[in-house]
Amino acid sequence: MLRIRDNLAESFSALRANKLRASLTMLGLTMGVATLITVMTIVQGANVFVEKKIANLGTNVFQIARTPFVVTDFNIIVKALKYRKIEIDDMHAVEEKCPACEEVGASASANSARVRYADKEATDVSLYGQTANMADIDTRSVEYGRYFTSSEADHHANVCLIGDTVAQQLFPSVHPVGKAIRIGSDEFIVLGVMEKIGSILGQDQDNFVIIPLPVFLRMQGQHFSLTINVKTSPQKFEDAQDQAHLIMRARRHLTGKMENDYFIGTKESYMALWRSISSAFFAVFIMVSVISVVVGGIVIMNVMLVSVTARRREIGVRRAVGATRLDVIRQFIAESMVQCIAGGIVGIALGFLLALALRTFTPFPAAVQTWVAVLGVFLSSAVGLFFGIYPAVRASRLDPVIALRSD
Repeated sequence: MLRIRDNLAESFSALRANKLRASLTMLGLTMGVATLITVMTIVQGANVFVEKKIANLGTNVFQIARTPFVVTDFNIIVKALKYRKIEIDDMHAVEEKCPACEEVGASASANSARVRYADKEATDVSLYGQTANMADIDTRSVEYGRYFTSSEADHHANVCLIGDTVAQQLFPSVHPVGKAIRIGSDEFIVLGVMEKIGSILGQDQDNFVIIPLPVFLRMQGQHFSLTINVKTSPQKFEDAQDQAHLIMRARRHLTGKMENDYFIGTKESYMALWRSISSAFFAVFIMVSVISVVVGGIVIMNVMLVSVTARRREIGVRRAVGATRLDVIRQFIAESMVQCIAGGIVGIALGFLLALALRTFTPFPAAVQTWVAVLGVFLSSAVGLFFGIYPAVRASRLDPVIALRSD
């Protein structure tokens, strides 16, 4: 019986003698493993991307709004739009009566604002109105300049902060802080520029202007429903939500088992929705990857069967000089596994290169984790073993006398 080292030597010798056939055999599995690595890279990177970008609330921040923050049923949104709007008095009530709430602020938003500076114009700009303490609640920070103060907000000062996209469009060659821009018919002094967020799912997140909430309501009217933002400590997070619920239900005269006519959103609520969406995509992508790997395994089995037919004389000679059926089985299984593992390693390398390209040329945090690479090698080995058994058994069953007579 040949030793493992001798079997591997025989396998490499046979593969070197048929380089083209071996390369084409490995190609199918290489693409399958590369697909698997790519899928795992994208899914894991997307989870990190969503957690950092979309669910940008802190772990100790929650929001209260009239409409749901994350929902898959449009009827719920239609129903919520009939609820009583949330007003500035609701924010003050939560601020005064919620001892577990450390910071309570409010915000509102409107879309499609036009912002001008000199002869330049930015369109479809999101306009946000915020209380001054949102500087402490919001996870975004001012890149340069400063946030507006409570005094400026209370005195309806026309001051603002702008996003990176607005800064690039209106001030490509000058420093924007201190410059006057026009939003509609009103003039605002730029106090600062917010840190760049980038695009999320193709949507630019830096095309916005933030102004004091009282100024926003003066410009847009009092019909806007506000979003209350509450920051607390991680230890008091659940207590703060319970207290906020009691305050809001009392103000909205909800008793007994009457359902809430407002919604509370946390970072986890965003992530829960994303996980439910991504799990479905993940299952489909994994199925496609598995199909690719199985197809690669079938290709290897077919090529191995052709190889058995082409190498009948070689098999006959080995059997004639004393090789057992088990020796032949081991040789062909070893050849199959060597090709599969080699194809898997190449597929993993392609996955690493793709992750590196995504991380280098896009803001997507792609990276191949060690366990994914190990999974790729294990899957390649399993495919090589499974699809190599039948050709190996068939080769071992060849009659040595008939095999030696083959051309």
